[in-house]
Amino acid sequence: MNPSKFIWKNGELLPWESATVHVMSHALHYGTSIFEGIRCYKTNEGRAIFRLDAHMRRFVESAKMYRIPLKHSQEQLMEGCRQTIDANGLTNAYIRPLSFYGAGSLGVVPGSNVPVETVIIAIEWGAYLGEEGLTQGIDVCVSSWSRTTSSSIPVLAKAGGHYLNAMLIGGEARRNGYVEGISVSDKGTISEGSAENIFLIRDQIIYTPPLGAAILGGITRASIIELAKSLGYEVVEQQLPRELMYVADEIFFTGTAAEVTPVRSVDGIEVGCGSRGPITEKIQSAFFGLFDGTTPDAHRWLDPVPTTTKA
Repeated sequence: MNPSKFIWKNGELLPWESATVHVMSHALHYGTSIFEGIRCYKTNEGRAIFRLDAHMRRFVESAKMYRIPLKHSQEQLMEGCRQTIDANGLTNAYIRPLSFYGAGSLGVVPGSNVPVETVIIAIEWGAYLGEEGLTQGIDVCVSSWSRTTSSSIPVLAKAGGHYLNAMLIGGEARRNGYVEGISVSDKGTISEGSAENIFLIRDQIIYTPPLGAAILGGITRASIIELAKSLGYEVVEQQLPRELMYVADEIFFTGTAAEVTPVRSVDGIEVGCGSRGPITEKIQSAFFGLFDGTTPDAHRWLDPVPTTTKA
């Protein structure tokens, strides 16, 4: 990871090395944080953040679910993202807004004396699951760890503590020689990857688990559903049995970090042709086409970042 020059913290831009937290921060001990992952892309019209409003709406909603009192409005946070990109002179970048309980108490339930800190970080970051994976596909496995459900935590929130579950799922996969892991429920239905939503294609129909499958309601997932429909494909959201992955024609992951990444095998069983399939390729092209201008931005998903800062 290459450090940037500035980090937005509590409303002001600070030098990278100055944006620190105390070791007694509540979030460090108990995972009491919420965050987002957002990408900024180079486009024909200049740099633009993909679906900034949707991401920051989910950020605010995550805080609401956990009753974390944010000090900044959604619009202020969106502007903070633009400022951070601009101040660091970045074009293709990954943005990480993060709000967390700081130092003040070791009690599990943070009291009013525990401050809520907010930072926005922007860095250069390439393909999360590897550049080759975007074209050739990746090998994945079904994890022995199940996805945490809404009976335990609000899974629709993007909260720091939730990703201990993701670390177990992804870590197990990597130790066993796979690139990523997939979680299933105790009923054997597919949930998602450790940090990605999943789509399966069979007989020209695109399937994806619904929100009720204990998935994060991915912004990229929602975007791909719209793009797939615009290409004329039927998209079905329903509970999916694990074994459907073994007989799928194509499988791909979506996510801010993963973008659109094909899956070439599950548990050692080849998916379709064992590489990126034709429908996945069309969807990938439509997605990345949003940034090179070959796909019209019909939904106004691109949020321009003007150059205003004198670094």
